[in-house]
Amino acid sequence: MDVDRDPLWYKDAIVYETHVKAFADGNGDGVGDFTGLVGKLDYLEALGITCLWLLPFFPSPLRDDGYDVADYRGVHPAYGTLEDFRRLLAEAHRRGIAVLVELVLNHTSDRHPWFQRARRAPPGSPERDYYVWSADDRKYAGTRIIFTDTERSNWTWDEEAGAFYWHRFFSHQPDLNFDNPRVRAELLDVLRFWAGMGVDGFRLDAVPYLVEREGTSCENLPETHAVLRELRAALDREFPGRMLLAEANQWPWDVRPYFGDGDECHMAFHFPLMPRVFMALRLEDAAPIVDILRRTPAIPEACQWGLFLRNHDELTLEMVSEEERDYMVLAYARDPRARLNVGIRRRLAPLVDNARRRVELLNSLLFSMPGTPTVYYGDEIGMGDDVLRPDRDGVRTPMQWSGAPSAGFSAAPPEALYSAPITDPVYGCAAVNVEAQLRDPSSLLRWMQNLIRLRKQFRVFGRGSLEFVSGTNRRILAYVRRWGEDTVLCVANLSRHMQPSALDLQAFAGRVPVEMLGYTEFPRIERGPWPVSLGGYGFAWFELRAPAAARTG
Repeated sequence: MDVDRDPLWYKDAIVYETHVKAFADGNGDGVGDFTGLVGKLDYLEALGITCLWLLPFFPSPLRDDGYDVADYRGVHPAYGTLEDFRRLLAEAHRRGIAVLVELVLNHTSDRHPWFQRARRAPPGSPERDYYVWSADDRKYAGTRIIFTDTERSNWTWDEEAGAFYWHRFFSHQPDLNFDNPRVRAELLDVLRFWAGMGVDGFRLDAVPYLVEREGTSCENLPETHAVLRELRAALDREFPGRMLLAEANQWPWDVRPYFGDGDECHMAFHFPLMPRVFMALRLEDAAPIVDILRRTPAIPEACQWGLFLRNHDELTLEMVSEEERDYMVLAYARDPRARLNVGIRRRLAPLVDNARRRVELLNSLLFSMPGTPTVYYGDEIGMGDDVLRPDRDGVRTPMQWSGAPSAGFSAAPPEALYSAPITDPVYGCAAVNVEAQLRDPSSLLRWMQNLIRLRKQFRVFGRGSLEFVSGTNRRILAYVRRWGEDTVLCVANLSRHMQPSALDLQAFAGRVPVEMLGYTEFPRIERGPWPVSLGGYGFAWFELRAPAAARTG
């Protein structure tokens, strides 16, 4: 895939997120690998995705599912070899699929050779200076602890070093010292290594925490933005067309600086939107969505928000008020076992009680709001989870390809798999699998294929402006997307019951709405309110055409 042909390729992308270990096992050892993933690229191409996001696959002790990196330039042997990865890149690009990989900037594993050298080196030495050390644990007081379920401090004593080391995440993940030019040079060389191989983009993990300063929250510091500008400048200079995606779980006005003046990250996730979509659905009220998007600042023209419904982590509730957090827990996680850190560890389908219409409605919002949508593997078929498994393991189970005992994921017996497939009667592989849904023209998978195909036909969704449309019913969310000659009206019913509304579309008087899934022409918009009715959890996308275009379209 030659993404250099369009430097804004990421604006029109449909991203698919997966673990290598969880997708397909090519050698029968019970763990997914690159060989298995290559064998499933035809499936991803048929689904319609254009960008494959791979969670960390580097050598690692796997105490944090690969986010504890022990070697930035290798492949964990369970997943294959560097040559296997090169083959994946070539085969993905041949199908027009870009490849996005994780770059875990903030920290390494305590097994990384850099940390092993640092703890043995004397204080003040270049080796020791790769990480952040202190003689006591009182520095940077007031910095919040992210993993409140497991960590009581951001400092951990290291007996061999005779000092405390700083970590924003687990204690086995020491933070790198970005005040050290050698560290910045090392990470830049890592980026060059993978970009030179052909990787199209990098998700930069945990970027708000790169730099520490006394008397601050140690988040979103100017020095952190300087690091990102340095990385971006080198990438643009040496590998034009490559993309940086910031993972910053912050309020949108705090994320805005990560775009810089178009000279930091090309993309950043819009974390606060996601819980408010679920909140609006449960409240049957558009207000939470409208409020957060109206408070979202404008970003540079070449930049883009990243959107998602669910991913590999818990549904985070950090970016909501305490009252909203209590409501979300009551609405979606009555079972305490579903809660983790400050969030809810559930997949999409279980969050909405496996209600097909709600799943479709949420995906219609994901694919029509401003930004680039991400689909988490298995959500396109309605996979379930298991809250009894530790940490986030319950949402990282094997992909369910068939109803076979090992879910078609592996030739190994179920007990040999890295994780047991879901087996309950509602979400188990016997009930939910790709093979069965491909045979069923009315399945969720076939519906997702159609929605993605439609989304890709209209660049307005990835590049257009957003204007909310006022109406007479708070349960109906309506907004217009505009880009160039394209104007699309999106209408969604957040209620379980049929709802009417009268929309203020006077600015589009004379146009003819054409429903885009069925190409059905609706009554022309007049000067007065435009009436619309939607069934429970219904949605519609209308192309607003000039009368002549509507008749001939």
